[in-house]
Amino acid sequence: MRTPAMNSSRVVASYDRKWAGAMTVLIALRWIAMLALGSYVALVAILFLAQRWFVFVPPRSIHPSPAAAGWPEAEEAVIKTADGERVIVWQAPPRGDKPVVIYFHGNGEIVASRAPRHRQLSADGTGVIALSYRGYMGSTGSPSEEGLLRDAEAAWLFATSRYPSSPVVLWGHSLGSGVAVALAARHPVAKVILEAPFSSTVDVAALRFPIIPVRWLMLDQFRSDQRIDAVRAPLLVMHGEEDFVIPIRLGEHLFKLAHEPKRFVRFPGGNHIDLDDFGAIAVAQRFIAEGEH
Repeated sequence: MRTPAMNSSRVVASYDRKWAGAMTVLIALRWIAMLALGSYVALVAILFLAQRWFVFVPPRSIHPSPAAAGWPEAEEAVIKTADGERVIVWQAPPRGDKPVVIYFHGNGEIVASRAPRHRQLSADGTGVIALSYRGYMGSTGSPSEEGLLRDAEAAWLFATSRYPSSPVVLWGHSLGSGVAVALAARHPVAKVILEAPFSSTVDVAALRFPIIPVRWLMLDQFRSDQRIDAVRAPLLVMHGEEDFVIPIRLGEHLFKLAHEPKRFVRFPGGNHIDLDDFGAIAVAQRFIAEGEH
């Protein structure tokens, strides 16, 4: 026969078991939360410390000659930057009163990667100066936003001092679009071509890492959206509709911020590095030739 005391003991024991079970669950959830937070902090720390590895991706040390890369008409020169680095340019001089194009490549390329494009562009006498950023293809130093802008300034001085009567056109692809916009915001140029451009690299990073506070942590943000207002040269923007590296909407956003005269050319089916297959060189050449006498 159960007594009231026995029933009370059973109730207390049942309550204790439920309480112990609840505490076990709470402790487990606490540990899971701590592990998740620790993993998140570790991920943020790794991305912060390694961020320039993601932004600047120079291919392994390769330094062919222009001829070996498929541009035999070009010659290599070494120019000195304001902070003492020595950066390489490949260049073909303009003929007559033809303009000279200063070309800024993407983050995972080297000058040699675009040698066939440069040769085709220079075939009609247009001058081409293709800059190899610091840390890329034989140039000294380590890349950063500030460093690349110094390299661009050196290329500008090289072009304008060597070919003072030639109009200067800037062409930037991908990461190079940020370099081109920054340079065009500081100097009067004849025209600007932006291929697969971004509004800023931090906008690109925010799309790739939506749970990371990249706007607080990113060092090299290339804020073309803040610089484009100072660019008053005629502008051509080219972007592939299937670009998976820099979505076309970022190029469209930058284009909206730019002054007239401007033109946006979309390439249906075009991706990030294959716009030559869709006629990008011809589009650029027509743009460069407009207004020539």
